[in-house]
Amino acid sequence: MGHVLGVIGGSGLYSLDGLVDVREEQVETPWGAPSDAIVRGRLGDVELLFLPRHGRGHRVSPSGVNYRANLAALKKLGATHVLAVSAVGSMKEEIAPGHLVVVDQYIDLTRRRTPTFFSYDGASDLGAPVAHVMYADPVCPLLAAAVHEAAVETGSVVHRGGTYVCIEGPQFSTRAESLVYRSWGVSVIGMTSATEAKLAREAELPFATLALATDYDCWHETHEDVTVEQVVAVMKANVDRAKSTIAALSRRLPDPTKSIANGALRGAVMTDMATVSAEVRERYRLLLG
Repeated sequence: MGHVLGVIGGSGLYSLDGLVDVREEQVETPWGAPSDAIVRGRLGDVELLFLPRHGRGHRVSPSGVNYRANLAALKKLGATHVLAVSAVGSMKEEIAPGHLVVVDQYIDLTRRRTPTFFSYDGASDLGAPVAHVMYADPVCPLLAAAVHEAAVETGSVVHRGGTYVCIEGPQFSTRAESLVYRSWGVSVIGMTSATEAKLAREAELPFATLALATDYDCWHETHEDVTVEQVVAVMKANVDRAKSTIAALSRRLPDPTKSIANGALRGAVMTDMATVSAEVRERYRLLLG
């Protein structure tokens, strides 16, 4: 089977150049509909699935994204790898606006979302099986290495490794919060990618985040001197870098069967599935077979 790269686009990235045989797919999942239609096409020898996280026109806030449907839709359409592209604030002096970061860890401070397929968060989830996946290393090292190589190939300034602190939003941090996160040694701050990483692991999908630094978070003493126009200019340049990186990544996708995500649910489901209703088993067929 050929590789299928699922790309979740962040702020400013709503489409991809160079796709051929393009068509849109409307997908329904047991967890509802994704943020938008998924664009399917080919990029070189790789099939690509593109999903704008916030919908085209940026209609959905970070707290309102149906993350479960987004990852389930990519899984349903045959994704073998998932790359999340995320606009972030920099938490380190050396990560300047315009730099890229291939993160390898997350700190999840979100509160208003469900970052698991295996939950009881309402009538629709009643009877869900219980599962605990291993998650010490939330990013696939093989995919992250390929993303880093791809970014380097484009000539971008890219940092390999780092921690992404994920806040609920939609407000940005207070200065006090920003200084606390700085003391933890994190690299970047955003509002989305930690949730996606958890769901990708449960879906047994190799996952990596390409973080695009738009500006420094408010810990930085010159932060208030930055204008909206400057941030928008950086964001536009970052989107171009991301598109070039995705094109380069499509030529070097690693073997997904060698990923730490492969078989992540093996032994993770604690519930005796014989006690689960046929209706619920059908709901989880996408994940559990």
